[in-house]
Amino acid sequence: MNNDIPKQEEGSEMDVFEKTTFKDEAAAKEFYALARTRLLEVFNWDELCGFASATFTLTDASGKEVRREAREGDHFKINIPGPGTTTGDGFDWVVVELIREEQSAEGQSLVMRARPTANPLHPDPETAHFFKDKATSTFKVFRKGLEVHAEVHGRNEVPNSDSAVLINNVRNVLVGWSAKIGFSYPQWKSLVTALVNQD
Repeated sequence: MNNDIPKQEEGSEMDVFEKTTFKDEAAAKEFYALARTRLLEVFNWDELCGFASATFTLTDASGKEVRREAREGDHFKINIPGPGTTTGDGFDWVVVELIREEQSAEGQSLVMRARPTANPLHPDPETAHFFKDKATSTFKVFRKGLEVHAEVHGRNEVPNSDSAVLINNVRNVLVGWSAKIGFSYPQWKSLVTALVNQD
């Protein structure tokens, strides 16, 4: 099940886990369906988690805002407090490159993987994110028996300092460095906690 998470080769990595347990399988199955919807409704993440640090907007491949479950080829437009890049029009952009669902006798799983990408509203092909496009974030919810799990796995997180615009490079290194020293961990921890929150 873990071959959906790219191999760690450079930069930093991050893993965040949370789970909740149910008394019977029917309740676990029902809750998994809710956790799956929560994960795919990216436009609701801020409300779900009460993020203090960033807001997420789901867009289609052309950058048009949508309110539906995420699909492969969609983008997240991320607004991080402070100045954004000029290439991203003030935002950081990732593309959803994989969504995979599996069912087995033991349970069900949904994996969604996102990667830094260019701003779809901008002609510039440059990556509009504080990490290089080698970085990935893999989001996962799965049910195993009576347990429903949520996880986020960051891999190959290298600050994007190759931009043609110096101020973007400085900003990306600062944001990337703060993510590396753990500022992004509480955000992803609040997400996985919210995904499997039974209240």
